[in-house]
Amino acid sequence: MIVSQQRIEVTLAGQKITLSTSTEHEPLLRAACVLVDEQIKLAINGGNRSIERASMMAALKIAGDLIKLQSTPSPSSASSNANSNEVARLQAEIHALEDQVDGLMQSLSLPGSPRPIVP
Repeated sequence: MIVSQQRIEVTLAGQKITLSTSTEHEPLLRAACVLVDEQIKLAINGGNRSIERASMMAALKIAGDLIKLQSTPSPSSASSNANSNEVARLQAEIHALEDQVDGLMQSLSLPGSPRPIVP
């Protein structure tokens, strides 16, 4: 099955960016971007002045929420299996988003912001 890619425009930390996704994953990607953007704004409002630091804090918050979800016992084994599948899918989406954010952070240049950390 051939999955067609499309480009969508989203806003993260006040910056409009274009991402590539399949039609099937577009709603999830948009929802993820809204969540990430909200967490970045919270980090900035909490005193983090750089986009890079706010983005790292947002990633840590979301990762913490995911870990907490993974460690929460589920009421039945059937829902546990469904939760495991959902967690695995979410982890894959998070890794894909992290890769996209890493690429964007390396190319993003804001006045007064530190240079991106290149591994």
